[in-house]
Amino acid sequence: MPQAIVLMGVAGSGKTSVGLRLSEILGWKFFDGDDFHSQENIVKMSQGIPLDDTDRNAWLDSLKELIRQQSHQGNSILLACSALKRKYRDQLCNNNHEVIFVYLKGNYDLIFSRIKDRSNHYMDGGMLQSQFKDLEEPNEAIVVSIDQDLDSIVDQILQNLGLDKYRSENGTES
Repeated sequence: MPQAIVLMGVAGSGKTSVGLRLSEILGWKFFDGDDFHSQENIVKMSQGIPLDDTDRNAWLDSLKELIRQQSHQGNSILLACSALKRKYRDQLCNNNHEVIFVYLKGNYDLIFSRIKDRSNHYMDGGMLQSQFKDLEEPNEAIVVSIDQDLDSIVDQILQNLGLDKYRSENGTES
């Protein structure tokens, strides 16, 4: 049965890096939710204006449709998406029990230090406070602390999902 693993958390929590590494190990398609934002949303965020629920609605619908299409095609996928509020997560999974959320959790100072070192990304450190303000920590997710190295984060996710056999099968043992 195909699965969709949604890597969630505030900007700078490592969703893309973790997703890409998991994709290498599992052989699943990886999608970055940022790639599905409308041009209007990107312009707004580039100007330091946080998105509101109305801005996010069509974006979340497009991600929900992506999950549905990939599942219908028999593909398990990895999706990086902030999914900050419970209603966003509900909208994404739409009662699909094959959608699993992995919350990449970190404190403000750690994540701010990561964001200020990034280049070529429309999300800047100034918007991080609004993301933490909007964040409703999930009860329904696997929670992984990001205050460890990438391989440790990935190993913890694989173990929690019962997919750690893939690491050794693909010769990527840590």
